[in-house]
Amino acid sequence: MLKRILGLTAFAVCIAVLLNTGTITGGEKKKDKKDDPKYNNPTFVPTADEVIEKMFEMAKVNKDDVIFDLGCGDNRICFMAAKKYRARGVGIETNPVRIKEAMEMFEKYNKDDAISYGGSIKLPLVETRHGDALAIKDLKDATVVVMYMFPEFMDLWFPIAEKTLKPGTRIVSHDYSWTKGWEPTATATVKSSTRDNHKAILWIVPEKKKKKAANE
Repeated sequence: MLKRILGLTAFAVCIAVLLNTGTITGGEKKKDKKDDPKYNNPTFVPTADEVIEKMFEMAKVNKDDVIFDLGCGDNRICFMAAKKYRARGVGIETNPVRIKEAMEMFEKYNKDDAISYGGSIKLPLVETRHGDALAIKDLKDATVVVMYMFPEFMDLWFPIAEKTLKPGTRIVSHDYSWTKGWEPTATATVKSSTRDNHKAILWIVPEKKKKKAANE
């Protein structure tokens, strides 16, 4: 938990640096290629509220959940889950513009919501990270993972999910699926003000298969 406190401080410093170096407005300074995320598609289409509510329903989100949103954009899904269920949320995003929007979203949804730590320290229920969704060190803490990512990302992420996530973890995707992986537990078609054919897809991480003994 103390690492999270330090992380929040580091996050604020990171945003200040990004703003001052012109990264958000297309400045000349760039990261070294070795530090670039393996997958980085800047496309951002917000998930409709109707779809978010269906995803919450399918995943049976509750106050004990820790939600990771991969490619979170403005992190609205995590903020909505915190507001409605008091679930904790971690959003991962590579685009500094979206990170800035997430900071603004924090003021709208979640600034007064916090969890106590050590009796005197208050931590926000929602954390937004500027980072690589394929390199999340604490992904094992997730009980729910949500995303609106293209299949090429999901194919890269599936082996990580298979290796890292605990059995029973719920994964919910808007529209897209991996090409090879677990079969969906449930699917639903959702209508919004802009579309009548959104798809919500749920998987529940199965028990890990036991390795056979060498002499069998």
